[in-house]
Amino acid sequence: MAGGTAVVVDRRMLAHDPGRGHPERPDRLRVLLDHLGDARDLVHLGARAAAEEELALVHPAAHVERVAASAGRPRVVFDPDTATSAESWEAARLAAGSLLVVCEAVLAGQVQNGFALVRPPGHHAERERAMGFCLFNNVALAAAWLKTKGVGRVAIIDWDLHHGNGTQHLFESDPDVLYVSTHQYPYYPGTGAADEVGRGAGAGRTLNLPFPAGFGDAEYVRAFDDIVAPVVRQFAPGFVLVSAGFDCDHRDPLGGMEVTPAGFATMARACVGLAAECAGGRIAAVLEGGYDLAAIVAAMRGAEHAPPPATGDARRAERVLARVRAAQAPYWRL
Repeated sequence: MAGGTAVVVDRRMLAHDPGRGHPERPDRLRVLLDHLGDARDLVHLGARAAAEEELALVHPAAHVERVAASAGRPRVVFDPDTATSAESWEAARLAAGSLLVVCEAVLAGQVQNGFALVRPPGHHAERERAMGFCLFNNVALAAAWLKTKGVGRVAIIDWDLHHGNGTQHLFESDPDVLYVSTHQYPYYPGTGAADEVGRGAGAGRTLNLPFPAGFGDAEYVRAFDDIVAPVVRQFAPGFVLVSAGFDCDHRDPLGGMEVTPAGFATMARACVGLAAECAGGRIAAVLEGGYDLAAIVAAMRGAEHAPPPATGDARRAERVLARVRAAQAPYWRL
């Protein structure tokens, strides 16, 4: 396998404009473009738009057509949080396709791992509904696509501030996709309680860790050590996907969490380590939320290092983790 970390980012995604003052603004991507520049330690891959038949792996034709119909129109409102501009259709397809580009390169052995830096984000998008700033569910599409390429089991680890309702619902009955989410709770979108564990054949394949506001590095690290890592190891995925949201950063204007770059670095290293143990090192990440620009850059810079936790108290996590253990006891050894 070739070495190196791939990055996919495309300036055409800057053209998605959900409206003046919207948190999901083009500057989120622009600051990353400026930061990355021509970094020689990364393998820069070109983006491509997801084809409509690829989008159809998780979204019915009617939903794809609704988003496509926004092309060229100055503003289409899908819900109070989610609107499009004339170029959003292209941006949304590029966002979905960018993660597929990373997955393709990892599967082919061209790179060891990679990060798709995209907008709009995806994990709130339901099968038939755009919501929460999201038009298509980028990480869910990648998981479904990987299964068509012969990957038997896929783990999705989502550390965004908000619960990925769309990702959970798309796979909650699928025994071959494990969805793991750490998130502020109760908070938007209202889903993600500890007792939401999946349905039918997918029972136990949804792992929610609902955190109260105020948790920081130490609580997140303990959750990864005590719950996330043991479950992922037992599930034994063939590929790991990460919904990497940076809105649980202590500076983010939308959230109430206290994670610092040290915490993000530790979570990133844990995910890479689990991929190395279980999936032959195959891992790809996609940008979700994160609305403080300095926080995003600091987290990205810190991904190579894992300093000690800077915030939080691991003991505060015990009450939440006890509820999670009880909910997951029929399915995993914890």
